[in-house]
Amino acid sequence: MLLWLLLILAPGRQPAGALPKALLLLKPPWSTAFKGETVTLFCKDHHSLAWEYVSWYHNETPLRKQSGKLQISKSGHYRCKTQRSSLSDPVHVQFLSDWLVLQASHPAFERDKVVLRCRGKKEEDIMERTYYKNEEKIRSSYNSNITVYPAFNDDSTYHCTASGTYIWGGSWTETSRPLKIQVQELFPSPVLTASPSWPIEGSPMTLTCETWLPPQTSHTRLQFCFFKEHQALGAGWSNSPELQIPTTWSEGAASYWCQARTVIPRILKTSPRSQIRVHRVPVSDVNLETQPPVGQLIEGEDLVLICSVAAGTGTVTFSWHREGSERSLGRKTQNALSAELRIASVREQDAGRYYCAADNLDGPVLSKRIRITLRVPVSPPVLTIRRPRSQAVEGDVVELHCEAQRGSPPILYRFYHEDVPLGSSSAPSGGEASLNLSLTAEHSGNYSCEANNSLGVQRSKMVSLSITVPVSHPVLTLNPDVAQAMVGDVLELRCEAQRGSPPILYWFYHEDVILGNTSAPFGGGASFNLSLTTEHSGNYSCGADNGLGAQSSETVSLNITGLSKNKVTHITVGVIGCLLSMLGLAATAALVGRFRTQRKSGAIPRNIGSVPGPDPPAQALHGPPSLSRPALMELQPLYSNVSPGDDDLVYSQIWSRQHREGSPAHSPRTHQKGEVFHQEPAIIYSEVKRADPDHPARQDREEAAEGYENVPCTSLALDH
Repeated sequence: MLLWLLLILAPGRQPAGALPKALLLLKPPWSTAFKGETVTLFCKDHHSLAWEYVSWYHNETPLRKQSGKLQISKSGHYRCKTQRSSLSDPVHVQFLSDWLVLQASHPAFERDKVVLRCRGKKEEDIMERTYYKNEEKIRSSYNSNITVYPAFNDDSTYHCTASGTYIWGGSWTETSRPLKIQVQELFPSPVLTASPSWPIEGSPMTLTCETWLPPQTSHTRLQFCFFKEHQALGAGWSNSPELQIPTTWSEGAASYWCQARTVIPRILKTSPRSQIRVHRVPVSDVNLETQPPVGQLIEGEDLVLICSVAAGTGTVTFSWHREGSERSLGRKTQNALSAELRIASVREQDAGRYYCAADNLDGPVLSKRIRITLRVPVSPPVLTIRRPRSQAVEGDVVELHCEAQRGSPPILYRFYHEDVPLGSSSAPSGGEASLNLSLTAEHSGNYSCEANNSLGVQRSKMVSLSITVPVSHPVLTLNPDVAQAMVGDVLELRCEAQRGSPPILYWFYHEDVILGNTSAPFGGGASFNLSLTTEHSGNYSCGADNGLGAQSSETVSLNITGLSKNKVTHITVGVIGCLLSMLGLAATAALVGRFRTQRKSGAIPRNIGSVPGPDPPAQALHGPPSLSRPALMELQPLYSNVSPGDDDLVYSQIWSRQHREGSPAHSPRTHQKGEVFHQEPAIIYSEVKRADPDHPARQDREEAAEGYENVPCTSLALDH
């Protein structure tokens, strides 16, 4: 008896719109078994195994059981279906009482492997198995299974033999019934359909390549390709069974077909050819569009005029026109529902009203007119600074004026100082914009502005602005900084304004009388040196002026006293002292003569142990308040006789000492009786004669006085 494994009895295309077929599975996956054994059936739809609400059929007879699985032990044809699938193909399961059976795995598809198993009731007695195809030996195996790859519609038959040995010797052989395997087609040949089935020229059309895969082979992927006559459509092979044709054209009846294939294994099937006829329609609803859209065209860009028709088939002639021009701008004839005309680098003179026309042999149809306007990018702006005077002064209010000569509004202007934003101003209707700025000294530098109308940003050139700052009230300082100075000192008057643009001219005043002026070309302060005399006591001030208004300092008082400690003053005093000494020689000689006359007459007392009478002049006796650690710098012998007004007493200046600050000689000097010490300048007075006719040493003193001689040393003073 010939066993048929009818996996799919009626392979073919699944009807469109029908539910997918259910798939009946076996466990164990063999369609042949021994009597007394059971086989479990499962029903699967495209999603998963169904566990309830399953309808079962045995030899087309419905069974009451509706669970997800069914155990059987009777031979026959079995089918199933679920709520989400249609009735499955029948599967023939057979239970045999033979000692040896040949089993084939279920399910089996074309170009897929099929497992054959030669099975005996007593497997342990079988020593060798041999498989045959169409009575020809395939192979011998000690194992029970082999794999074969039957072709689709293969009419071959298979059987197997099993052999062994008896205990007492000899061998035996058993042969199975023949088995014919009918392999299921992996997918049926596709069928091409068109939607709509009668397309209108110019309208889209969808082509579908219809076929299907059984649910148990859902892992297999199909690819599709569509053809018109002998030319492939679209991008060639794709995973989609549909192809969208945006526009169809009337060219009479055309032949369309498709192909479907699997990658692994390589199976290719072709659909029958279908004749599709496209119907022609007159043009209508002509429309003109622009790219860029109206209102967004920028000067210098290309303008694209797109003329299209909502309906109309066949060859269409398009033309473009501008009002005021007799000639058309361009003309195109093509099999399309739209056409383009490009105008390169449009300028302001290209603005105007445009329209297009379309004609497919039924007469031209015009579009509506549209107005083309251009947006012009801003040109580089020009920055000007408007100020109330030729030279900007701190505190002035200046106007920063920025203007772009070309550019579509609105324009946003931004102002910068050394690339730091100062502010912005908008010109909604185009033109110019301004920004007012109250000046400070920090506002000196470079200014610029930029213009932006969303079509690009343009920057102006730099404009420099120099801010002149009026001078502040200057401060007058004295060097040395003392309230009291001495005659002959050189005093530095220092005047400085903390603020003010250079150059600055400084004036120096003594009791509102101009002493002189000094210029500071680069700003800062200035000095004026003054050699002091007694007339220089009083109030001092200074003024500063840089052309923006003069400012005066506060007054500083100065008191001039005594002699100077300046070295040049000492030289002058030395020279004058020497001259006075020469005059003093004559006076001394006269006084000595008189003294002798009075002594001879007895008018001068003998007691000269002390020096009565008035003190020497105050200026010669009193110095500055500080007497600590004087510094002896030089000794100048300036001989000049002085008389306090007493005829009985004559003094002569012996030494004059000059002290300087920082001198290492700081030890005080011990004075002898009859000597008076003055610190600065230090003058030593020495008694020369006293008229005392009764004094016992009168004669000796007279002789001593006669031997006294003042010698002027002008050269020594000059050397010092």
